[in-house]
Amino acid sequence: MRQHNYFVYIATTSKKTVLYVGMTNDVAGRTQQHYENRKDPKSFTGRYKCYYLVYYERFQFVQDAIDREKEIKKWRREKKIKLIEEFNPSWKFLNWEVFENE
Repeated sequence: MRQHNYFVYIATTSKKTVLYVGMTNDVAGRTQQHYENRKDPKSFTGRYKCYYLVYYERFQFVQDAIDREKEIKKWRREKKIKLIEEFNPSWKFLNWEVFENE
């Protein structure tokens, strides 16, 4: 049976002022896409330069990832920050880490 990978992730700006919650089946590719869209004012991540990965979690089933993304999106900023800091206490940008693991 094939292993599926779906990810819920949080990206931020260089100054960590904006949080973007998303879901994908290719976290490395999606963060690269956010970076490539950095000058596109029509996209949220482009408008806010929000392409630094600080959090992700993997799911086997797409519906679980969708449900989790919706859950996190409803949270207040403080709760999202707590989630990030439990996973990544120093808010290290993880973009290169996920590229290396692909």
